[in-house]
Amino acid sequence: MSVAESGAAVVEVRISARPALIPTVRAVASDLAGRADFDLDAISDLRMAVDEACTTLVGLAADDGVLSCRFVLADDRIEVAVTTQAAKAEATISTDSFGWRVLETLADEVSAARAADGDAESLTIRLSKHAGTAP
Repeated sequence: MSVAESGAAVVEVRISARPALIPTVRAVASDLAGRADFDLDAISDLRMAVDEACTTLVGLAADDGVLSCRFVLADDRIEVAVTTQAAKAEATISTDSFGWRVLETLADEVSAARAADGDAESLTIRLSKHAGTAP
């Protein structure tokens, strides 16, 4: 089923992959969750999870890379996909780091993916957060 068929709304933010710009994406996540009537704890969790995902990928991004953050707003949850081009072909997202444990705690679902995107490797962190404290 496509996003249009499901009735979900999509917001995508693209920034230069620089730490100084991550607060912009974090603010978008917080605003979207607030408008979707998430409770305060869920808003805070989503904001921190998006921050951690962006921080992780900025550290692996190419110097002139772009960080893309796609938010899909469904009835009771927000799904987020954060993607960038890797600086090195062998770059991977560590799933046994402290940051990954933070993501697993803050988000209801989290996954990492790596894919060939033309000549470069793209890295993606996907997460989902439900509106309430319990999924």
